[in-house]
Order: sequence, then structure tokens, then C-alpha cells
Amino acid sequence: MKENLPIAEQLKKKYHKTDEVTNFKEMLYRSADIYRSRTAFKKKDETGNIIRISYEQFKNDIVSLGTSLIEKGFLNKRISVIGKNSYQWCVSYLAASIVGIVVPIDKELHTDDVINFMNVSQTVCILGDSKNLDSILANIEKVENPDTFFASFDNQDDKNSFENLLTTGKTTYQNGKNDFDKIEIDPDELRILLFTSGTTGNAKGVCLSQRNICSNILSTYGIVKVKRSDLFFSILPLHHTYECTLGFLLPIYSGAAIAHCEGLRYITKNLGEFHPSVILCVPLLLENVHKNIVKNMNKSLPEKYRKTEGNPFNDLPFYLKKIVRTKVKNTLGGRLRVFIVGAAAANPDIVSDFKDLKLMTLQGYGLTECSPLVAGNTDFFQKDDAAGLPIPNVEYKIDNPNSEGIGEIIVKGPNVMLGYYEDEEKTNQTIINGWFHTGDLGRIDENGYLYITGRCKSVIVTKNGKNIYPEEVEYYLNDNPLISEALVLGIHKEDDDETYINAQIYPNIEAITEYLKGSVPTKEEIWKIIADSVSAVNKKLPNYKHIKSFGIRDKEFEKTTTQKIKRYGDNMKVDKKNEED
Repeated sequence: MKENLPIAEQLKKKYHKTDEVTNFKEMLYRSADIYRSRTAFKKKDETGNIIRISYEQFKNDIVSLGTSLIEKGFLNKRISVIGKNSYQWCVSYLAASIVGIVVPIDKELHTDDVINFMNVSQTVCILGDSKNLDSILANIEKVENPDTFFASFDNQDDKNSFENLLTTGKTTYQNGKNDFDKIEIDPDELRILLFTSGTTGNAKGVCLSQRNICSNILSTYGIVKVKRSDLFFSILPLHHTYECTLGFLLPIYSGAAIAHCEGLRYITKNLGEFHPSVILCVPLLLENVHKNIVKNMNKSLPEKYRKTEGNPFNDLPFYLKKIVRTKVKNTLGGRLRVFIVGAAAANPDIVSDFKDLKLMTLQGYGLTECSPLVAGNTDFFQKDDAAGLPIPNVEYKIDNPNSEGIGEIIVKGPNVMLGYYEDEEKTNQTIINGWFHTGDLGRIDENGYLYITGRCKSVIVTKNGKNIYPEEVEYYLNDNPLISEALVLGIHKEDDDETYINAQIYPNIEAITEYLKGSVPTKEEIWKIIADSVSAVNKKLPNYKHIKSFGIRDKEFEKTTTQKIKRYGDNMKVDKKNEED
């Protein structure tokens, strides 16, 4: 009789085959050799025409830039990279991580924070967009290393420009200086230094080795097959490990191609130009795409099939479903086959809707400290409401679970970071007996699927010891189309030591206007609609989780670059003027 194995165990028998690589140089040379004339990148030239860059050219550009960096004396030194997603960014990242230690920096950070990370990391060279470099140069007195070398991606007049470094490096290499080829990389030493602010403040330096990231590339490929014909559309910021590992290094390992989005307002235009097959995104982007699809469906369908609220697709006759699927696919470039969703939990209803449209949506769970992926839905098994199953060679378990099986998620595997930069105490508190303590709360079902329930730090504990996970209450609020976004807090009232649930809400004025049949809502009408929405959420929750008060915000919450609402700073302030009990 066949043994009924848990799905996590069944998955182990199905992994896609991978070729072992342990460092970026090995991966780059392997890909250039196997995929030589295949397209690695599609980009636009100065006139807007799409050009292709082969794997061979990509490798040669990295060797040329790396040769210039060695000639400048930057071997084994810290090299920062900053700027929007671009071919230059990708070349710089790999050249810097092979020549020395790469320090990818968020281009959206305040200049003081950028300079602080340069100083802390002891950066000797920074490559980036002139916009970012000019801001640093305007505050050059704050940069501790007076000899810091600045190389601009887009200022061709600069003698130290990226293009000039490529040209001089190419000549030097052709003249026999092949020091770059001779570099030997210890796969287990620090080669990638990332600063993460997360959603709870206090930036930490995360130290990763190339084995950390290469193991994650192989593990991901083992459960999600990347085809050589795939084109990845890169939208999320490349300084973040999620986009860097899965949206850049994974396709390079796999022989696929990459195209960079020109900016959020150009997404639709770029989809029609590049025809991607894979998109990495965050739930917010997925929700926006879904919202537009449903809106257009309700506009274009015959009257009798339209819905005033919700998705009409499932009620359509089969012949109309086929037409709608084709139309939707065409609006997304015609070739899209999969969305990969991370950074936060996706709405399972949206995942299900995309599945009906024959668009696979695979969500996962990861952290910068884990290079980043820990769990994911796969080519073989998917569960719309779960973060997924453990990726190959990675284990997770729940530490100290409560009666509901919820506890801190801890992770072990070759993807776990070396430690926090120059912070042994924090490292030892976080990595215990080889297990990385994520600070995230979750539970695991009998099949090995992981469910994320919240952050340890954000749990609200009532006076009688009940645990409330704000993310759960936020999920119900955010599920209402009249609410754009919400943040749930625990607050205390004067002369009362009980903790009460407060929701800070940013209303969806466009949806409320539609709901009111086109009339611009008054402040009173917004209050009434949000109050009714809160009341509807409370009906779905046990008493101790009820929202006791709410506030209405007139602007969006401040977010991280992966669109997570920050659980610190101004977001956590309760404005008494805009409060209602």
C-alpha cells in the first residue's frame, strides 16, 4: 500500500535538477559558456529602440569593469552600488562582488543615511545614477573617506563614468592584464553587505556570502523551473535581496532574459514592449493589476454579465471565459505565465482569480537574512492561503508554539546569513545552534505548509493574556475595497491598563465616490462609510479582537521599498483630532 507522505516530503521527490555553483564568478562564466549568444538583457537605446545584450557581452562587460576596479586598487575593498534598476546596476553588482565586497544601497534613502552606510561599510568606491551621486557630492564633507571614487552610470562627460571604466578596462584586459580571471572566491566569506531597515526601524547590516545566495538560487530553481525562453520583468528595487536573487541572479543562472521597468507609470507600456513571461511583485502591485482587470471586465462585458461589486469571471459561459483570458493575457504583454509574490501575504482570493485566468501566482516567504527565500509555492504544489513549503536544503520549524500552534518561525540552511555586521551580540541572539530566529510568527500544517501570522514585535497582548496579531485584523480591513490601507495598533486609555485595538485607516476615496454613485464624499459621509466598514470587520472577529476606535488618515502610510507599511515613526502616531471611538 502506498504511504501517505506529507506534501513537503512528496515535494522532495520532485525537485528540478540543478547544476551546482557556489560563487558568482563560477555562475557567470558557466552561463556565458552555455548561453553564449542567447539574450541576457533587453534594454532601450538612446532612441527608444529595444536592443539585446548577449550573455557573452554581459560577461565581457563585467570583466572589463572588474579589471578597471582592480586597476584603481579596489581588490577586496567595499564597493557600493546605488540607482534605479538598470543594466549598469547589474554589471556593477557582479563586478563589485567578484572584485571585493558589494554594498547595494537603496536609492530612495535620505542622503544622510546613504552616507552613513558608506561610512559604516568603509566604502572606497560608489557606482550609481548621477542623481544619487550628486546628492552625496553636495554633502561630501560628511563622507569619511576623502578618496572615495565616484563612477556615474549616466553622466558620459565624467571621466570616471561607467562607460569610460568599461572602455579602459576592456583595453587593459586585451593588453594581457587578466587579474580578474585569476580571482579566487571563498564562497563562505563576506561578499555582500546589505543594510535593512525592515518595517521596525533600526537599520542592520546583513552579511551574506556567495554560497548563501547561490544556494538560494539553486533551491528556487529546484521548485520553480525557469525556462530559457523566459523574460523576467524587473520592477522591484534591485538593492533588495528578493529582486536581486530571484529577479536577476536566478534568470542569469537559468539562461533567461531580463528587462527593467522604466518606472511604475510605464508598467503597462513596458509590458507591451518587452512581453515578459515572469514578474516578481509585491501584493500591492498584484492587487492593482487585479483591480484593473476586474474593472475592465465589468466595462467591456455584455450588460447581463457585469457585476457592480466583485469579479464576474466565474459566472461567464465557457466561450466568453476563453475570450476574456486571451484579452487579459494580451494586456499583460501576451506571454505572461507566472507572478512570483513576496514581501507580504497575498490575498488568496486574488491568487485564485489569477489561477482561473490561467496565470500562476506563486507566493513565498523570505528575509534578507535568508538570502532571501525560505518557503514557497511550487510548480508541483500550491496553496492559495499559505506562504508555501520549505525550499530544498532549508528547514523551518515553530519555536515555542502556543495552543494554536503559533510561535516564532526559525530557519536552518545554507542560505542563512553569516551574521549582522560588526554586531556579535545581535548575531548570537538571532542565530542559536545554527537556527536563525526570524522574529516572524507563524504555524505549520500537517503537510508542511507555512502560514505567517505576524511579527513577534507587533503582537498586541491584552490584560488577560490574549494575543492579537494586527496583521490578521488588517487583512479584513484591507479586504474592503472602500479602504486603501490600514494599520492596527494596541493603545491604552487614560486611567486604564487594558490594551485596546485601534485602526488607522487611509480610505479609498475613488471607490467611495463610486459607491456614492459619483458624488464627491463629504467628511461626514467618509466617517459613516468607514465606521460601517469597521463594524462589518468586527462581526467577523471574536470580541477580544474588536476594533474599539479608529482614525482616518488623509495621506498614505510611509512604506519600505517593498511596499510594506513601516511599523515605526509617524505611522504609529494616533491623531486625536481624527479619532472616533
